[in-house]
Amino acid sequence: MSETALSSEITEIGEVAAPAPGTWTLDTSHTRAAFVARHMMVTKVRGHFDRLSGQVQIGETPEASSVEVTLDASSIFSGDQKRDDHLRSPDFLDVEKYPTITFRSTSVKQTGPTSLDVTGDLTIRDQTRPVELKVEFEGVERAPWGTTVAGFSATAEINREDWGMTWNAALETGGVVVGKKVTLEIETELNPAQAKAA
Repeated sequence: MSETALSSEITEIGEVAAPAPGTWTLDTSHTRAAFVARHMMVTKVRGHFDRLSGQVQIGETPEASSVEVTLDASSIFSGDQKRDDHLRSPDFLDVEKYPTITFRSTSVKQTGPTSLDVTGDLTIRDQTRPVELKVEFEGVERAPWGTTVAGFSATAEINREDWGMTWNAALETGGVVVGKKVTLEIETELNPAQAKAA
């Protein structure tokens, strides 16, 4: 790829290099959609989804940008087969009935030189609720093999019960097995839609 083509994939917001306007796709081999939840009131369980896809439309301004992501609900992985089977069951994701989880942005607001608030509709179990992602732009680089790579990270907090995942069990101390609050943690690399990741 020529320097001219590469430079067309990088622009600037003020003094910060940024991905150029256009369609950018998630590099699924360098993207992680993870979650964290309290367990037994004393520790945290972490997991992620192995299969996902998505794209970002980078606008002329951050506010003109948009995001769409789809997760394969059955690809949930927390490191324990019994727990993962339970998470796939009707008590939680009910993956046979609701095979995908989707996020579609409804607004993007730049809050700092590299920070954004991305609000969107998160659909789980066919129930859609608004969620705000706190997004950090990590930078844009030209890879040695000729593609351009843009990095973003994001976090959000949701109440799983808002999506109908109300299963729990009481502890003798008065607590519960699984916390209601779930923290979402996303790390992703984007490539221009016409490029191939390595």
